[in-house]
Amino acid sequence: MYISYIPQIISNFSGHPVGFLQPFVAMVNASLWTGYGWNKTYKDWPVIISNVPGIFFGLFTVITIYIH
Repeated sequence: MYISYIPQIISNFSGHPVGFLQPFVAMVNASLWTGYGWNKTYKDWPVIISNVPGIFFGLFTVITIYIH
């Protein structure tokens, strides 16, 4: 799932920035799922672990849209 961020980041560094909305919304979605897994009575580690990369890849993609 997170493989799709790699071509977007490469495109950003190549001078052809991608749209802001998709990586930002994906990052927010991953953040919400991570928070959900963290705040359950018993931490849902599979949900947390599977969504943390989405936060970092989404954030890095959004940053590279503006800094390239």
